[in-house]
Amino acid sequence: MGFRAWAVHEAMRRHLRGWVRNRRDGSVEALIIGEADAVTAMAVACRLGPSLAQVIDVRQSPADDDGSADFLDLPTD
Repeated sequence: MGFRAWAVHEAMRRHLRGWVRNRRDGSVEALIIGEADAVTAMAVACRLGPSLAQVIDVRQSPADDDGSADFLDLPTD
């Protein structure tokens, strides 16, 4: 399973909203919205990622809720 599909699965399991997408520079970006404990758990999980992922760094920054109803896999930005 690729990172984005894995992220969608993990976010839905944690009842999170938002999105994940690839960036043109090869990185992955996500907006994760939900209860603070669930967001923290998702960030911790992202540091490991799926078994074939090579996660180098995870950065967190505050963001506004964009109104997402689910957690989506968006096209590359």
